[in-house]
Amino acid sequence: MTTASVPRLQAHGLTLRRRGRAVVDGVDLALPARGAVALVGPNGAGKSTLLSLLAGLLAPHAGRVLLDGADLASMPVARRAQAMGFMPQHFAPHWDLRVDELVAMRLQGQQAARDAGAVLQQAGLAAFAARHWSTLSGGEQARALLATVLATDPPALLADEPGAALDVRHRLALVEALAARGRERLVVVAMHDLDLAFQHFARVIVLDRGRIALDGGAELLHAPALDAVFGVHFERVAVPPHTLLRAHRLQRADHAH
Repeated sequence: MTTASVPRLQAHGLTLRRRGRAVVDGVDLALPARGAVALVGPNGAGKSTLLSLLAGLLAPHAGRVLLDGADLASMPVARRAQAMGFMPQHFAPHWDLRVDELVAMRLQGQQAARDAGAVLQQAGLAAFAARHWSTLSGGEQARALLATVLATDPPALLADEPGAALDVRHRLALVEALAARGRERLVVVAMHDLDLAFQHFARVIVLDRGRIALDGGAELLHAPALDAVFGVHFERVAVPPHTLLRAHRLQRADHAH
């Protein structure tokens, strides 16, 4: 296998247990050097935990994560931070920093790093440079956080429900920006909105009770297993060029089967 063909991020038998239950259960996964991947599943499926394991923020009870063929657990923290960007679901700095200070902290120690002003200028956030985090709206915070995480241009970006607290317009803009980055780098986003996932991400991984139930592209929209994972009946609505999912509660007779 050549270096170019080695997946950027791999999971082998990845398992994490809490209170005797496997939250992530023997996951095997290979993610390429570039591509936009959505990680979806019902509440409690293990999406956030799997993402944290892939980022090295949690240590697995079994299995391992490889980054460019190297064991993530034995990798120096500085190298891991350069190679991987992580965008949490909720973020609040310990101190009420200015936006340019937050970006500068991310750039610290990077050789040939662009200064914070250049990063914010490129992201269209130059006007926010001197503003403190607490003065930003939810949408502004999301944009500033994304610019901060991407300041070092990490080869891989993992984002955990990054638009959960945003309104529809800002959530759509954020999802579009993350998916667009997948054309050049690896982007993995844990999310709840199935329509956004299938419309904007070439690959969708469906997690159920800590295991990968489905892994593919737009064809998964018509997979009966998708309904089973979420415990609903999905009506498929054609809205060219997309197919939208409209969920209906299962009747009691359906549950019996």
